[in-house]
Amino acid sequence: QVQLVESGGGLVQAGGSLRLSCAASGRFFSYYGMGWFRQGPGKEREFVAAISWSDGSTSYADSVKGRFTISRDNARNTVYLQMNSLQPEDTAIYYCARRTGGTGRRLSEYDYWGQGTQVTVSS
Repeated sequence: QVQLVESGGGLVQAGGSLRLSCAASGRFFSYYGMGWFRQGPGKEREFVAAISWSDGSTSYADSVKGRFTISRDNARNTVYLQMNSLQPEDTAIYYCARRTGGTGRRLSEYDYWGQGTQVTVSS
């Protein structure tokens, strides 16, 4: 059984930074890629960033590229999302998830999800 526990969300001013953490329990964590998604009010869940298990390669949504950085510490079974230059448009519930395959950009490629953590950016 895999459990994902997220932390690090909160309220921040525009231009500020937050780092989200996703601690995973379960065996063979390093064999799976991980991703971050977000869901704003009245919107569908959308891809934010992903990281592979094989070579650590990363991918990002165009809306966050250059501002957000996804990373992982396999020894601690933890995935991070460093968010810089935050804007009000980034306000959403952020979810981490375990990836089963593919490119990591589609919801159907993930099988375990965290509970979500709220990020609110004020102007």
